[in-house]
Amino acid sequence: MKVVWSPLARRQALAIVEQIRWDKPMAASRWLERLLAEVETLPEMPRRCRVVPELDRADMRELLFGNYRVIYRIDEGALVILTVRHGRRLLDLDELR
Repeated sequence: MKVVWSPLARRQALAIVEQIRWDKPMAASRWLERLLAEVETLPEMPRRCRVVPELDRADMRELLFGNYRVIYRIDEGALVILTVRHGRRLLDLDELR
């Protein structure tokens, strides 16, 4: 199973890196490296993370990564990263299409 990042999720992750970089340039790179490493472990056990509470669908899961929610969909042969959001922000369901 391969990991595929949606354009939105990629933009969001890079925007978070830029936010972190303002205060702590070295921490930004480490955050991104850790995020990517954690996401790359998902195909081993894609259902290990919880179901997205707002959706209650078995194919929609979220990895909790620090203060962030990495929401993904389990497809046939691929794990699609849909969005990366701060946990305090309300989930915009349009981001999951």
